Amino acid sequence: MSAIPSPSFWKRVFLSEYLVLYLSVLYFLAAWPLVPGLASGANLRDIFSNMLPLLVVAIGETFVLIAAGIDLSVTSIIALCSVVGASLMTADNRVLGGSVFAVPVGILAMLIVGLLIGAFNGATIAWFNMPPFIVTLATMMFFSGFAIWFTQSNKISNLPSGFTMLGEGALWFVPYALIITVVLALLAHLVLSRTLFGRRVYAIGHNVKAAAISGVPVKRTTLFAYLVSAFCAAVASILYTARLETGDPVLGQKILLDIIGATVIGGTSLFGGKGKVIWTVFGVLFITLIDNSLNMRGLSHFVIMIVKGAVILGAALLDATRNRWLAGT
Repeated sequence: MSAIPSPSFWKRVFLSEYLVLYLSVLYFLAAWPLVPGLASGANLRDIFSNMLPLLVVAIGETFVLIAAGIDLSVTSIIALCSVVGASLMTADNRVLGGSVFAVPVGILAMLIVGLLIGAFNGATIAWFNMPPFIVTLATMMFFSGFAIWFTQSNKISNLPSGFTMLGEGALWFVPYALIITVVLALLAHLVLSRTLFGRRVYAIGHNVKAAAISGVPVKRTTLFAYLVSAFCAAVASILYTARLETGDPVLGQKILLDIIGATVIGGTSLFGGKGKVIWTVFGVLFITLIDNSLNMRGLSHFVIMIVKGAVILGAALLDATRNRWLAGT
């Protein structure tokens, strides 16, 4: 019996929805001997910790990409929610500083800010038929600038321990960030796979005209997709801010490529109608492994960006090739 796998085996691997997970394992094994400390317990914890907030915001991006949209404003939502929440919770605040209401009010304010931006994005795109790229690019620029103006480029520190524990604390040895992320991921999976709203999101992504003719409320579904994206970005802002223990007006500024790249690498189509939460998990794992290993090698930010760009382009080409193969062309 031949030890060489048959062509049908490689075809199954190539078409498998777990392909990115396989590539993540292969990349880790290949980088292990080249990057000292890659497999150390401390570094694996860092990889895991870095994955969680990125996964949360990427899950929201998955919804809008499936609906044939895109949300570039998620990084500005992260930044603005961070400084708004921190300004309310900091002990320097004479109104809520030291109050038992500081943490719940701060968290609620962060979620409301995110949802308001998501509502603006969704309503503008749905009811004014404006391109998602332009709308969310404009809101990204506006709210990024607003966050910097709001704080005069200063970070906000002295946050209460009741909030910062969400970033580093644990419940029975299970990190709070992990609990929040897993619950959100499971809910997102159930919404996409088991609810009418999820089916409508896929229908819009496949063919918006056909969806409208079949009775799908396209405008309302589009609005809610952007609300989900903004909500997830606000939750990610809570996790990032709690972990850093600081409200930062430029928080998340450098991770837009990671957010969209991880979602696309996982298999969610930029053209809509295709995507799963589990695919996004694999994509986030892959992009986090690459980022971690290249940083440990001491490479410059520019080299890392070049490598990430090449990986994302390769993922897009791979997705196009797989789609043509499945279509039999």
